[in-house]
Amino acid sequence: MAAGVLFDYEALSTRELRLLGALNDSKQHTPEAREELYPLVLRCAARVTVISRCAAGIDARGLHNTNLAALRDALRSVTAGIGGEVLCLVDGFSVPEFERPQRAIVDGDATSAAIAAASIVAKVTRDRYMRHADDLHPGWGFAEHVGYSTPDHREAIASQGVSPLHRLSFQSLAYQQLAL
Repeated sequence: MAAGVLFDYEALSTRELRLLGALNDSKQHTPEAREELYPLVLRCAARVTVISRCAAGIDARGLHNTNLAALRDALRSVTAGIGGEVLCLVDGFSVPEFERPQRAIVDGDATSAAIAAASIVAKVTRDRYMRHADDLHPGWGFAEHVGYSTPDHREAIASQGVSPLHRLSFQSLAYQQLAL
């Protein structure tokens, strides 16, 4: 998942600005805290975009290239139709082949409200998708591990094989025993 969030800080109230101060890297929040921050971000943001890519597309293009393309698409979408200079803040690295000015900020999700908000939106959206996927693909425990390579996840792959959601190009110990 890649997300873009655009805030119009001048349109936000002092209270909303203060509430946005709770934003941080999504990994630093509990799942419950991320769920609480999610509607706050949606309420305060002028625009929000989420881009998702399927496993087959990731396998075909590679994870890094797919992530860059998804981030580029999210930035393009969240800034679409906005004239003039818009500086896009990006977490960690610049996005190639992107026509707007951008600034890569190392650990940006810990220092920029917009990057932290995008991190929260992407993570909550992904976790919700994985919980839904658990209903569609029972037995892999997607609701518990939400796609991370945990021992239970690797055990489920070893016993059931891969689901349609698994990337076949992913280099995992769980995959080494399978004929993919």
